[in-house]
Amino acid sequence: YLFLGGLAAGILFFAALFYILGKDKEYPGAVKKAAIIPPIALSIGLLALVYDLTHPLYTWQLYTSFRIESPMSWGAWVLLITTPLAFLWLFSYYRETYTNVEARLRLFERFKFLDNFEAFLVRNRKNIAYALIPLSLILGVYTGILLSAFNARPLWNNAILGPLFLTSGLSTGAAAIIILSKSVKERHLFGKIDLGLIIIELALIVHMIMGYYAGSQVQLEAMDLLVGGDFTLMFFGFVVLLGLLVPATMELIELIGYKVPV
Repeated sequence: YLFLGGLAAGILFFAALFYILGKDKEYPGAVKKAAIIPPIALSIGLLALVYDLTHPLYTWQLYTSFRIESPMSWGAWVLLITTPLAFLWLFSYYRETYTNVEARLRLFERFKFLDNFEAFLVRNRKNIAYALIPLSLILGVYTGILLSAFNARPLWNNAILGPLFLTSGLSTGAAAIIILSKSVKERHLFGKIDLGLIIIELALIVHMIMGYYAGSQVQLEAMDLLVGGDFTLMFFGFVVLLGLLVPATMELIELIGYKVPV
């Protein structure tokens, strides 16, 4: 869920931002094509999240109140609003982007009310985009804040986790847009964006590690898991090296002028 939620947040943020900036025709990958991912990612992520709860059947009780001081409450309500908006955003571009699918399914032919519904969504696209920008940012940041609130987990108990999760989600969203885009110009732009986000992410990781080393004895012991412990290979090998440094190097090589395959 953490990965899929961040991925969806990143894509929705860029889709909404570039639409508001009037760049939807210039960058169709970000605004239209990548829109297929957030509804699927959020649906699978939500199922995983509910499955992980001790009492899944009581999930509805999260929606009987809103506690402003609770990251879990923020997350539950933001997911409730963002998920249907992600589906509506996708549907507003469905006929335009997936003409071959519509030719086979003929949904608009079978269900006449869809014409009016689509027209309504297209008219209100800018309103949806304005709503999606703050919602996607909250969706990207709240998971990190939620984990950082766990005092019983010293490795998670760090204020940097919120901004780190948000930056990571935006970076993953940019990477997904690069994969789906067929425009060289668009891939080039999102390569620059992703490179910038990776640099910020690396800086946040350095800051996080320094924070642990300046922390209490419990945090120093937790830090031993990352440096010379059970998670060293997973963290520095897979997250830092393969997840950040390798793509950053490839994007840098492309910016210099060499051709790097998507």
